[in-house]
Amino acid sequence: MVRRLVADDPQLWLSRSWTTRPRRPADAEDAYVFVDRPTFESAAAEGRFLESAEFLDHLYGTPFPTPSGGQDVVLEIDVQGAEQIRAKYPDALVVLLLPPSREEQARRLRLRGDDEESIRRRLEASAAEELRARELADSVVVNTEVEQAAREIAELVARHRVSVHGTGAGGAA
Repeated sequence: MVRRLVADDPQLWLSRSWTTRPRRPADAEDAYVFVDRPTFESAAAEGRFLESAEFLDHLYGTPFPTPSGGQDVVLEIDVQGAEQIRAKYPDALVVLLLPPSREEQARRLRLRGDDEESIRRRLEASAAEELRARELADSVVVNTEVEQAAREIAELVARHRVSVHGTGAGGAA
């Protein structure tokens, strides 16, 4: 869904996160940079991440972005990462993207190839994460239908650009 949003708006640049989790069969080639734990920890020790977090025994991190001039950076991150970004960039737009229900979330996790134990753990963590995220987020979008959710986020980005930059033009946020 986020890839569609970025494809439709040349002023957006999608960051590619690193992770230590294994690649799922459904993962796109460029979904993440998949690395082992020592490689990730070495990069983190060198200060190469804008944000990083551990979730369900795996490390995730966003390298410092390198967008073209004037583009807004889009990060697909968890609540821990969003908290770090908010602390560093108070005017960043934080959007909480939710599934329509926990049942639908479980269904989507199965479709992408998660095993039942991972699904159970993720759903267990979801309620607490959602509470934290609702306090942090500027807006909440329920991803019932991909096209509609992408349109809602695009509208939020456009309004945010006006409020931060005074125009609809992009600018690193």
